[in-house]
Formats: sequence, C-alpha cells, structure tokens
Amino acid sequence: MTFLKASSLASPHLLGIENLTPSEINLLLDLSEHYVDMNRSGSKKTDLLRGRTIINVFFESSTRTRTSFELAGKRLGADVINISPEVSAVRKGETLLDTALTLNAMHADLLVVRHPESGAVQLIAEKVSCSVVNGGDGAHEHPTQALLDALAIRRRVGRLHGLVVAISGDIAHSRVARSNMLLLKTMGADVRVIAPPTLIPADIDRYGVEVFHDLAEGVRDADIVMMLRLQQERMRGSFIPSTSEYFHFFGLDRAKLANAKPDALIMHPGPMNRGVEIDSDVADDINRSLIQEQVEMGVAVRMACLDLLTRDLSNNTGDEA
Repeated sequence: MTFLKASSLASPHLLGIENLTPSEINLLLDLSEHYVDMNRSGSKKTDLLRGRTIINVFFESSTRTRTSFELAGKRLGADVINISPEVSAVRKGETLLDTALTLNAMHADLLVVRHPESGAVQLIAEKVSCSVVNGGDGAHEHPTQALLDALAIRRRVGRLHGLVVAISGDIAHSRVARSNMLLLKTMGADVRVIAPPTLIPADIDRYGVEVFHDLAEGVRDADIVMMLRLQQERMRGSFIPSTSEYFHFFGLDRAKLANAKPDALIMHPGPMNRGVEIDSDVADDINRSLIQEQVEMGVAVRMACLDLLTRDLSNNTGDEA
C-alpha cells in the first residue's frame, strides 16, 4: 500500500472544522481515500503507528465514533486504550483539568475526547502535551463526522463545490450540523438548514446558510438531504409539540423527498430515530441512502486524522499546566 507523502496539519490538534483551510480538508479527504482502499483490501493493518499510544476518553456514550476511532488506531498498529464515564475518576469528583493532567502524565501520543460540554475538549488540549482530537463536544463541533460526511459525498458525486446540501432536524443542539455547515461552506457547497424556529440556533447568520421552516420547500432541488435526530438529552424545555407532529411536518418520507432532485442522496449521522426524523422506507433505500457508507468512511477518516496528527509529534508543544 502506498500512502500519500503529505505534510502534517498546521495544528497539533483537530478541535474543529472552523480552523481548517480548504487545502487541509482536501489533505484529510485525499489521505482518507487511501485508507478506504486499505480497509477494503485483504490486509487491513499496518504498523505505521507501532509504539504510539492513543487514549479514547469518552465522557458521553458512543457506538459509532468510539468504535471507529478504536478500530482506526488498531488498524494503524497503535496501542489503544478506552476510558468511559462509568470507570472515569470524574464520577468520583475529579475535575476535568485534573483528568487532563493525569492523562498527560501517562505520556500518551494522542487523546480522542468526547465531552457533553462545549469547549471542554479545547480546555484539555491547552493542558496536555500530546495531540487531541475532538470526538464531539456538547453542541459545539464534531469535526470527524463532517469529514466523513464530506468523503461519502465526494466519493459518490465526485465533488463538494456547487452542491446544494439540505440539513434538516435539530440544528440548534447539533454539533454535527455546525461542523457540516462550516466544512461544506468552506468547500463551496450551498447549504440550507431546515427546522422549526425553536430548533434554529440564535447565531445561525454567522454560518452563511439559508434557513427554511418547511421541509418540502427546503429540500427542493437539493443534491443531498442530511437528516438529524432530535437531541432530547440537550433540550431544556419544550421545543416541539410531540414527536408524531414533528414527523408529520419535518420527517423525511417519499412525498417530501420528491421535491429534491431525482437522484438526491440521503444521509444521517446516526443514531436514527425511525418514524421521528426519517421514514424507514427512505432510510433503507439502497440506491439513494449513504447511511452505511457514512459508517464505513468514519474508520478511514479517523485513520487519516490519527496518521497526520502523529507524523510530527516532536512539534506538538501544547501548554502544560
């Protein structure tokens, strides 16, 4: 297997899409293409990261993200350790900063961190001397999800520039929506968001996207329709009358999808709530759904991120406390 002889990212961390340049995004996507090929080959493992230690620190439960990061690290030959909230010392009263300092003292090469509070991963990155990848922080960002979504689109359509991408669902509480809006706009796509007014973030204007409150109208002539689940765990108060009414107006079914382009592709980052934001008939359409490809692309993208962030470890000089 021949890998790209590319430079590393400008930052020793991957904390969000906002600070990535178009060339860095293309670098990550191009390298991910190589890992897609490797993962589909007979030999799925390399010793590229042999001797490196990666710690996955997930303060929130996760299936796809944590599993794919673990698989990515192991396929690259790294030693991978998983820490979950059930066994974390945080449950015993340890502060986030003390946890960061403890992990730093173990001399890991890279931390993958998911946390329910926005900005928590940035705080950890400021206190450790290794690289840090944001596995999702509150309603802030989820950069590797946006990268894998972009890879799935680019592989199927051949480009990102000029595509009309409609993102529908709980935009207000979704880190996936924020990272996707940032990445897709950076790469030249036209982005729309669709949700009831209660689920549109107050700062939506900063993203440069079109806002719709009608799903059928919002997906009109769209190339990509990306559905998001209701983030009930982040809601404080009543944002929708009921899930059945929400599906009636904002659930993607054949009738509403008919307004998009005839070959429009369907995406969902998971987990899906069938019958709430998406109908099973649409989600399982083998010709138009990219949902399983998104899962596959997740491993390749996370391999590319781990690869690039560990290429120049000697230059990773984060601020130690």
